[in-house]
Parts: sequence; C-alpha cells; structure tokens
Amino acid sequence: MIISQFRKYTPINIVLLILIGFFLCFGVFIHLPEKLTPILFEPALGNLLGKDGINTLSPQMNVLVTLGLTIIQATILNRIIGHFNLLGKPSFLVALMYLTLASLFLPFLVISPTLICNFISVWMLSKLLSLYRQQDIKALMFDLGMIVGIGSLIYFPFIIMFLLLWISLIIFRPFNWREWVSPLLGFATIYFILAVIYLWLGRIQDFYSIWLPLTKTFPTTVQMEIHDYFVLIPILFNLILFLFILKDNFFKSVVHIRKSFQLLFFMLILALGSFYWNKQITETHFLLCAPPLAIYMAYYFTHAKKKWVFESVYAIIILTILYFQFF
Repeated sequence: MIISQFRKYTPINIVLLILIGFFLCFGVFIHLPEKLTPILFEPALGNLLGKDGINTLSPQMNVLVTLGLTIIQATILNRIIGHFNLLGKPSFLVALMYLTLASLFLPFLVISPTLICNFISVWMLSKLLSLYRQQDIKALMFDLGMIVGIGSLIYFPFIIMFLLLWISLIIFRPFNWREWVSPLLGFATIYFILAVIYLWLGRIQDFYSIWLPLTKTFPTTVQMEIHDYFVLIPILFNLILFLFILKDNFFKSVVHIRKSFQLLFFMLILALGSFYWNKQITETHFLLCAPPLAIYMAYYFTHAKKKWVFESVYAIIILTILYFQFF
C-alpha cells in the first residue's frame, strides 16, 4: 500500500512520487482551456519585468512544468524535515503529503505566484528551524527579512510571513532587541532597492501602488466552488487524527520538536489569514498552506498504528481529489 511504502526511506519512492504526481494531475487535462496565460509575479516585479515571459507555454506544458516544480519542492521539504527529525524517523511521507495537497484544487496545478513563493516558504522554514541551535542569529534574521521581502515581490500577501520571523524569536529565543531589528532591516533593504529602481525609472507612483492591498477591507466571501469544500473534508479528518496522535506524543518529544510544531501552527494561521490581500481571492492562495499541512499529515501517517485505518484515510483523500477533478 502507498503509505506503508512511503514510510520507508528508499530511492524507489522518488520514482513512485513522480508517478503519483502524474496520476494526480491527470484530471486537469480534461479542463484545460485552449490558451492559458500564467502570471508569475505581483505588480511589484511585474511592472518592471513585464508579464509575457512564459506566455509561449502551452496549457499542457504549463501543467507539466508545475508538476516538476511541485515534485522538487516536495523532495526539498522532505529532506529538511528529515534533517531536523521532526517525524522521529526518516521517510518520504512529507513529500507524498505535499504533492497530494498541491493537487487538491485545479488552480494548484498550473503555474502561479504562490507556487513560486512556496520555494521561498520552504527555504525560510529551513532557516527558522535552525534558530534553536545557533548562538548568534542576527545575520540569519537579516537574511530572513530579505527572504520575506523577495517573497512579497512575487506574491504580495506573503508579506505577512514577516510576523512569523518575530513569532519564531518568541518561540525559540530569549528576547534580544538586535535580533528583532535585524529582520526589519533586511526587509527594508529589499524595498529600498526597489524604490530606488522605480525612482530611477521615473515611476515612483507605481511603487506607492504596491501597498494598496494593505488598505483593503476584510472580505466576507471567498470565490470557491461548493465542491471545493467537499475536497477538504478528508483533509480535515486527517488533521483531527493528527491532533490525537500529537496529543499522545507531544510531551514525549524533545523541546526543539515541540517548538517546531508550534512554529508550523503559526505559519499555517498566517498563510490562511493573509488571503484577503490577494486581489482575486481564489483557491490558488491556499497553496501557501501546503508546507505546514504536509508535515502535520505526514506526522499522523508516521505514527498511526492501524494499517487499515491510515491506508483507508489516504485512499479516500486520493479518490476525493480525483472524483472532483473529473466531475
């Protein structure tokens, strides 16, 4: 069965991961339009670089490139979590869960700013998880501030992840004002350079318009089809099972792992809460939730005891995704 196989840390799982990826994106080819114009960057960069960089890609190639990028993200995230031993044993479950979550909705399966931003999310997560073991982190926090700044140029709502940097300091470190100021300086450096470029080009008003999403009122609805909510039901059930497993193991874990799971919780909440800064509120935004959710789901599948239960749960998730892709 799939979960039992991916519990093993073996290279053959990379091949299986690719095959499952093709299987999970097969339904999207039925719904592809004749022309698909992907957007890679928010206006902060789009105004400077233009928006025609990848318009030559066919819709089919768009999906295949997205699949390739998703598999790369999944394997990198899996390696990071294995390095910090958050699951307690090496496996390919994080990669499998990330690939599964990245196939939940059809908009996830085409190139988008959130897809690119997840490379930033994974990179940032690897640095945040290392805070606990380092003595002097001011340079690291400066780098993280710059990383968030770069991510917000690709997808503006990613700017909320700056709060995650300060939250990580609360979780992992005693108070040191220099460590709190460092990410602010790193973030400001990115936007100072961007402002200079806009000023040099005589387009400073365009720079000011970057910040308009911060003035939006909080929306009361999200543009999602009713069947999209049904796809989430098995995921929510999986998370409930995760909470039961975590409850039994949480205080048995070392301090770093407990703090890491707290960090992932805030990462998930911030990713969810920033959706209203997106100009068009669609499912695509919620791809930012995939990294922390994948780790949570993988934790359950790593520690679950009853094979027929965890295999059935994952089978239901897969079947639900495929059903709503085709119908």
